[in-house]
Amino acid sequence: MMNAAFKQPAKKTGSPALLTILRNAKKQQAESEKMFAELGWEELPAELKFEIEDDVKGYIEELHGRYSSNCPYIQRRRESVDFWVRSYMEGICSLETAIDSLKVKEL
Repeated sequence: MMNAAFKQPAKKTGSPALLTILRNAKKQQAESEKMFAELGWEELPAELKFEIEDDVKGYIEELHGRYSSNCPYIQRRRESVDFWVRSYMEGICSLETAIDSLKVKEL
C-alpha cells in the first residue's frame, strides 16, 4: 500500500520584471512579424530577418507617426534593404550575399 501524499505541482512564478520583459518581447516580435507580413517578407529566413529587424522597426515607428525622417542616409539604407531583400527573394543573390551586404559595419 502507498501512503504517499499527492503533491501539487509548483506554480511557475517568475520575477515580475522578467515577466514584463517577456511580455514586451513577445509584443515586439508580433509587431515585427506583422510588418514583415505587410511588406510581403514573411517567408524570409530568420537570419535575414534578424539582420534587418531594426530597419523594419523603423518602418513600424514611422508608419505609426512616431517620427519622420528625411535623412538621406536613412533613405539610402531603406533602398539598400529593399534592393537586397528583393534580390534574395527573386533568386538573384544568395542568402549569404544579402546578409553580408546588409550588415551594419562597425566604426
